[in-house]
Amino acid sequence: MTRLGGSSMTLDRIDGAMLRKMILSGVALLEQNKQGVDALNVFPVPDGDTGTNMTMTMQSAAREVQHVPSDALEDVAKALSKGALKGARGNSGVILSQLFRGFAQRMQGLEFLSPQDFADCFQAASDMAYKALMKPKEGTILTVARVIGESAQAAARQGADIIEIMRQALAGGEEVLKRTPDMLPVLKQAGVVDAGGKGLLYVCAGYYQALTGQQAEVAWQDDAPEDTVAESVADIENLEDIRFGYCTELYIIHIKDGVGPAEIEALRQMYDSFGDSVLVVSDGDLIKVHCHSETPWKVLQYAQELGEINGVKIDNMRQQNRDLLAQRAAQRAPKKPISMVSVAAGEGLKALFGDLLSDEVIFGGQTMNPSIEDIAKAIMASGGENVIVLPNNSNIILAAQQAAQVVEGRNVCVIPTKSMTAGIAAALAYNPEHTLEENQKQMTEAFAHVRDGQVTYAVRDTTVNDVAVRQGDIIGLADGKLVADGSVVEDVVMDLLGHMVDAEHELITLYFGEDVTEEAAEALSQRIGGQYPRCDVEVVCGGQPLYYYFISVE
Repeated sequence: MTRLGGSSMTLDRIDGAMLRKMILSGVALLEQNKQGVDALNVFPVPDGDTGTNMTMTMQSAAREVQHVPSDALEDVAKALSKGALKGARGNSGVILSQLFRGFAQRMQGLEFLSPQDFADCFQAASDMAYKALMKPKEGTILTVARVIGESAQAAARQGADIIEIMRQALAGGEEVLKRTPDMLPVLKQAGVVDAGGKGLLYVCAGYYQALTGQQAEVAWQDDAPEDTVAESVADIENLEDIRFGYCTELYIIHIKDGVGPAEIEALRQMYDSFGDSVLVVSDGDLIKVHCHSETPWKVLQYAQELGEINGVKIDNMRQQNRDLLAQRAAQRAPKKPISMVSVAAGEGLKALFGDLLSDEVIFGGQTMNPSIEDIAKAIMASGGENVIVLPNNSNIILAAQQAAQVVEGRNVCVIPTKSMTAGIAAALAYNPEHTLEENQKQMTEAFAHVRDGQVTYAVRDTTVNDVAVRQGDIIGLADGKLVADGSVVEDVVMDLLGHMVDAEHELITLYFGEDVTEEAAEALSQRIGGQYPRCDVEVVCGGQPLYYYFISVE
């Protein structure tokens, strides 16, 4: 973490340009340190991804901020909030998006931030994030955000300038981060501080660097995925935003004698007087003209004064807009009463959810949490008036719930499946002939009694649930709790099953990952069958990365 001493600089206001610098510096510093944040994950599994999720959320926010054409504080703030929400991934990313939402809302209607406004923004960010969660938990990123806000307010009341407010806010956040293990026993036993809180401090330290002229270099690629570009370029819902309705393009050829730079500049200024998006460019032999106006004939008339016109193209942009609206409405219109969206890690599991009647399957879960926007798009693409969403990972449930709130024209029910095995049990109970309420009841009941096991490897030394593990050990988790440790995958599976299988259980299913052969999985199933003869044992290719086995016991 950046060490912060006193600063001889002072700053009494923040405008939109400075806010943009702060966001870009924040994402750069978080990007540089995301692996360290990932390493703070309580469980020492290889998909500890708090830093990655927060970075991807920040990158989405930064893209929106970079591309907004205005330097107005309010416009930059809106872009910040929109981008963070679109790109929010995992619980940490969703909470970060809510912090930005509160931060940005406090800026609405302001031309610049005073020191008190700046402190109020941090307070509003914390308030918004706490409201977004049904059961806020202390010792997490929420606590760090709250103390940052409280420290900023205390500094503002003492008459501090913006740089000093930021310094004291960071100091308060760093101090409470050290105390997070005392608030959450699971952190203390693992010997780590809260990962989300650490990530937030990197973002805020990036702010401080920008405010003091030490902005970190941007270390991420400013490339939005192709399928998000059309959605983020323009708001086509508002026809009144099109002030000049006709796009006119043409070439002027056989340019008249005496026409030079002065005449070309005069033509451009004439177009500026009654239109916009004006382009008048000459290469000597021809002149290219582009102009949006309400009077396309004037564009032609004035062009003809410089030479012959050719290649004329006039488009009615309002009609183009109506056509786009109709196309979007057709794409978004529900095509059937009910549909299902599932998240799956691994090609085998993705295919399985498709076989179980999922209309849309989002690749994600371990190592990669889909964003709110990813889930919202899948909900719309599923075609159902009523849509059931299976997140299948505890770190995706909050993003799925947020996605359910942002889609329009759909009734969305998020079944809170915390694992792939729970999701499969729920999907097996899905019936497209039943109502949303009936499906919600039967699917929730279906996975409630399924026990979930996961076998992977430790990425660092730690102690969790009184189980001491070393980096590289094979570890087993039962219903999210680390209970088994060893050096041989098959032995850890047997140890794990000893914590999971009871007398009433009848079926054990092994979903083997991409690093396990079918032969090895079949051999393991024979061993399990010998140990638990009353249980049927099934083997399914899951193809999931990093996890040798997902196991369900029911």
